[in-house]
Amino acid sequence: MWSEYSLEVVDAVARNGSFSAAAQELHRVPSAVSYTVRQLEEWLAVPLFVRRHRDVELTPAGVWFLKEGRSVIKKMQITRQQCQQIANGWRGQLAIAVDNIVRPERTRQMIVDFYRHFDDVELLVFQEVFNGVWDALSDGRVELAIGATQAIPVGGRYAFRDMGTLSWSCVVASDHPLASMPGPLSDDTLRNWPSLVREDTSRTLPKRITWLLDNQKRVVVPDWESSATCLSAGLCVGMVPTHFARQWIDSGKWVALTLENPFPDAACCVTWQQNEASPALTWLLDYLGDSETLNREWLREPEEALLRGLSPLNQKRLPTAGINADSRGTGRQRPSDAQPGVDELQ
Repeated sequence: MWSEYSLEVVDAVARNGSFSAAAQELHRVPSAVSYTVRQLEEWLAVPLFVRRHRDVELTPAGVWFLKEGRSVIKKMQITRQQCQQIANGWRGQLAIAVDNIVRPERTRQMIVDFYRHFDDVELLVFQEVFNGVWDALSDGRVELAIGATQAIPVGGRYAFRDMGTLSWSCVVASDHPLASMPGPLSDDTLRNWPSLVREDTSRTLPKRITWLLDNQKRVVVPDWESSATCLSAGLCVGMVPTHFARQWIDSGKWVALTLENPFPDAACCVTWQQNEASPALTWLLDYLGDSETLNREWLREPEEALLRGLSPLNQKRLPTAGINADSRGTGRQRPSDAQPGVDELQ
């Protein structure tokens, strides 16, 4: 009864608050989820959940079991990975979280450059939204995060490197009613249309929303490609990174709105756990460069010359803009005589 699958089932039920919602997440039928939990409860000889008509809640024993179970799942996964590393002669893996607000082409280039340098280390890249970045870091699922907010929602000892700020643009489709209204636009005017929202991916930390007015409907999307589709269809108004919006604004498909209450720039950082760094993590910190380089390559708008005459679809095929001639494109390690600056967060 004690298996990784049964632990994952209990975790899913606890997070979703019902057997049916957990079954949907796990791609199982509710009866299978309920059966797994019941079998585990019989083996433990204690109930894990209080069952009500529409939902379930952990018992005190269930809370303790889930806490211990999550650590067991993590240990089982680490053990499996380590066994595979030993069997295949791999040097290990590096897991990082990348916030969805950074330029996606830069992430793709980083992956290519990493594997050019480390062909025996596995790089795991998880895209997270808002507090999901810090959640992954604090839970130990990743060792480093790129694009994390500097409003730190967790305690602990983390090193960080400033990335500067990310600018936002409030946009609508060019044929949207708001596009023809004179600005600056008030919140009362904006809330008449749904707001584009990407759901915070945090599992345990409080979920946050980038931009949503009181009493405003939401259009929730899974990724920026879906965001572009919904915005272009005139379904909503969206607060999106300027580096993402620029190509659509320049093509005439979107219009940037002027607001009475402008949305402030977001301060971002690279952050990592302060422990003994692996060779792969040390290389990556050197590769990412200083604060100015991080801002230019990950948060700032691409050079206008790269966008001139290109459609949004063609823009995806462009090489990464703004990367210095520091051998990153070849995957060779830069000289490491200048160590990256580290500040400590308590």
